[in-house]
Amino acid sequence: MKILHTADWHVGKVLKNQPRIDEQKLVLRDIVRIANEEDVDLVVVAGDLFETAAPNPQAQSLVMRTLMALRAEGRHVVALAGNHDSSRLVQDVYRPVLGELGIHVVGTPQRPDRGGTVTLDTRGGERAVVAALPFLSHRFAVRAAEALLHDQSQHNQDYANKVRGIVELLCRGFTGDSVNLVTTHATLLGGRWGGGERAVQLLGYEVPPDTFPPSTHYAALGHLHRYQQIDGPCPIAYSGSPIALDFGEEANEPVALIVHATPDSRAQIRPVPLTGGRALRTLRGTLDEVVAAGAEAGDAFLRVVLTQKAAAGLADRVREKLPNTLDVQIDEKYRARAETTVTRSRIGRTPTDLFADFLAEREIDDPRLGAMFAELLEDSTGGR
Repeated sequence: MKILHTADWHVGKVLKNQPRIDEQKLVLRDIVRIANEEDVDLVVVAGDLFETAAPNPQAQSLVMRTLMALRAEGRHVVALAGNHDSSRLVQDVYRPVLGELGIHVVGTPQRPDRGGTVTLDTRGGERAVVAALPFLSHRFAVRAAEALLHDQSQHNQDYANKVRGIVELLCRGFTGDSVNLVTTHATLLGGRWGGGERAVQLLGYEVPPDTFPPSTHYAALGHLHRYQQIDGPCPIAYSGSPIALDFGEEANEPVALIVHATPDSRAQIRPVPLTGGRALRTLRGTLDEVVAAGAEAGDAFLRVVLTQKAAAGLADRVREKLPNTLDVQIDEKYRARAETTVTRSRIGRTPTDLFADFLAEREIDDPRLGAMFAELLEDSTGGR
């Protein structure tokens, strides 16, 4: 059996006021292309279809059309809600509508006989049993009373134990003559963060890899945005996000995973590179240095960190020279120090002198600011 594993689409993502929808159209089209060329039997989308719980019509249209395209040619599709998704929207709207087209959507945790475990027969006569657990909020998994009565380590263990219990229940339908899959949207112990994920495990809400039983042929995970395999009792992998979503992810290499599995062998995982997303790059240096480096950046979106003091219009000059710049920052070593104070008395000092002190405190060395202040002061006071 051949499976395509993808996750963390985050359709509708905006980065520093830059919409990513055009990139997402291209990369999701590439996922459909891979599904066709590889002639996969099953597609698993392991959560975070959308960037927000209230996606706009354009984002919803793209997700809907992509899921239907993946379903073409008799392929099975299983999709979950992630922590960015509205679980009720996925469960109450997408599940019944897409279910009419044979697409299996799970928005909230379900009992095995209510959609939590799905048995699928492929075009080639093979059988897959899929245990599907969407993102499980710690508020849902652990009651408030337990949070109050237990210390932190117990609280985290409560969450892990409840996830383990649900997975065990969903996996009871696994058989010896089927390909047994688990898919969920969660943080596993030992997983490496990609840089842009929401910090859902602020209180350490992670689950150990042995949550998945040895009878699992493959565990398809979502939530961490970097492709990675994790050691455990069965093959476990995060597919990562198909585009770099934040500058913390600029080193990530977007892929879709092609998984080969049979009832009597461990799954084999093969990453396939995805195209369509624009690269993200951070440039660091003086204005002249970053402009020179930007000439080699192609169409990448840029974050510029300047190693010089702030000056009026500096960010505008960066964007004029490097139109793909989304963010301009001053390196921490060159930023104004709020704790620096000027102790001299204000008595007898003019507003222009005081403004010069203000600039000096913040280590801003730009004579034009003093001149502009003096001009504004002249206009507002009439020279008095």
